[in-house]
Amino acid sequence: MTYGPSLSRRTLLTAAGAVGIAGALPAPPALASGIAPSLAALPPVAPDRRAFAADEQLYAPYLVSLAAMTGDLRTSAPNAGFLGGGWWRKPSEPYNARVQEHVYTLTWFLTDSRPWNPYRGNTELLAGLDTALGHYLGLQHPDGSWPEYDPDEHSLAATGFALGYLSKTHVLLKNAKLLPARRTQIARATHAAMTWLLDPANGRVWQTPISYANQVAAGLAGSALALRTNPDAALRTRLDNAFARIAQHGQGPAGFFYEKGGTDMNYNFEVMLPELADAWRQSHNGRLVTMAGKYTDWLSYNLLREPDGSGWFSNVAPSTRTSALAYDDTRPDPERTALNAQFVPEVPSLGAFASAREDLAAARAAWAADTSPVTGLTKQDTSPRILSHALYGERNPTRQAKAEAVRALPYIASKNFTERRTDRGQDFLYVRRPDVYLGAYLGNRATTMARTGLSFLWHPVAGTVVQSLNDNDHGVWATVLPGQVPDADGPQAGQFFGGAPYAFRFATPSGSVVTDVRVSDGLVRRSVRAVSSATETVPLVLKASDRVVFTDGTTVPWGGSVSATATGLDLHRGPGVVRIRWGAARAATVAAASIRYLRDGSRRMHILKVPHGGSIDVSIALDY
Repeated sequence: MTYGPSLSRRTLLTAAGAVGIAGALPAPPALASGIAPSLAALPPVAPDRRAFAADEQLYAPYLVSLAAMTGDLRTSAPNAGFLGGGWWRKPSEPYNARVQEHVYTLTWFLTDSRPWNPYRGNTELLAGLDTALGHYLGLQHPDGSWPEYDPDEHSLAATGFALGYLSKTHVLLKNAKLLPARRTQIARATHAAMTWLLDPANGRVWQTPISYANQVAAGLAGSALALRTNPDAALRTRLDNAFARIAQHGQGPAGFFYEKGGTDMNYNFEVMLPELADAWRQSHNGRLVTMAGKYTDWLSYNLLREPDGSGWFSNVAPSTRTSALAYDDTRPDPERTALNAQFVPEVPSLGAFASAREDLAAARAAWAADTSPVTGLTKQDTSPRILSHALYGERNPTRQAKAEAVRALPYIASKNFTERRTDRGQDFLYVRRPDVYLGAYLGNRATTMARTGLSFLWHPVAGTVVQSLNDNDHGVWATVLPGQVPDADGPQAGQFFGGAPYAFRFATPSGSVVTDVRVSDGLVRRSVRAVSSATETVPLVLKASDRVVFTDGTTVPWGGSVSATATGLDLHRGPGVVRIRWGAARAATVAAASIRYLRDGSRRMHILKVPHGGSIDVSIALDY
């Protein structure tokens, strides 16, 4: 078997069982021009949830969607084999090679034997896959790269992810002894792609720092498998060197992986780290474990645990590309971060951020007991990565091991520290004092999507009280000048004075807004001096059970909006109260935003706005 010891025993047995398919199938039939493959739809009551093994439930929505997905395949010229219909990636155009990545999904259902998979060995599916692979391979440029947003583009993303999906597709087809001509083409295509991607002189891939580390990691993972299937000593040496380069230039001293020169929670946690796990299981390269450990340390400051154990809030303000706001503590299938748990035995602290075995088992048992039909996927809300990463068995922590990792998080294990990390002119500040944990993002911005200034406020009993967004000029902890111009939407140089209370300052480049912050036990003081009238905005995270009252007695309705002339407001949560004060009575408002957090939706952003003449002192006391 070509996968070797990296795969689970179940996967190997399944692949061995697939060998018999070829003898039962004729050569792939030619699809009639203009007629897409016709897969029989599942009966209304199928599939039976109880038929799925616990760790195979992730396949169920893909099984339900497979007939519709395959039915959207174009069979007539031009662009026969295009997996249209908008199931995956934009633009949904024939030149976008990324659209074709669902060839892996088709291959899996064609070749893998499960009691609930009626499509194994389906001749219509075989013909559709053959045509789809022909289109995919036909999009490759002579230099080995593939296009994404333009037919002439030489895309790192399209090429990196193609290496992963095509190498895995190749193995499934080889084990099933299907499509030998296509397998030969795939082997040649992946060899050419590796030659392009692993070339250290290729500036589209290798920069200092690497611009899109997740895309490079995907290519390295695919290369590791492709070289197990079709060994090449020279490319193997280049792959080993590439692992060293991504460790040096794809991850900064602060601990995050580079996405356009900065951090991004979504791409780091949901794409990059799983791709590193995939690459590690194929290559056993120790540098990848070291990178995972370094990134876990970064996460331990930037994912904020809710005290009730429901989930985690993200320090999202510095994110450069996307806006991942929160994560449920237990994330049922299908789930993008599942492969991260491959590192848990080697990096036990990462277990804090994975689903515990017992909790995942309970969620899966509830899914199996549900009597409602399995819901199919929504177009665009699909991912071949979900299936392609389900190869290695599961290594989730036990509930006890996870609890120990949670207790070891710096802001939970300690009540007093100041951590400042600098990376390419960006300052990341974390101040922990009894009854307060405050984050700030200052200095340069890697992209205009990030927002500077104070980024979050957390309390060990109340949980996350304030979360500042990125890519937004309303849900930010900021001073907003006329014209809806927040100081957060730009670089703000920081000065760090230290002392007790801990003091720091930040300002816009023009000096239009200067903010001084002092942090002591259970207290944050923010003093603002602006060149004109302005509005203080504070994006509060409120729970449906909270009681929020302005100092004049006006009650803030959860999910609604209200105005009051007051000197502050009190947020009553659990056994304590968060008291926000701004001195003189001012006309202030609180209005609910559309953002709701976590699976139960019981937390919602409400934006506090306090207008002032250009000078204001705001204190937040956490009385618990």
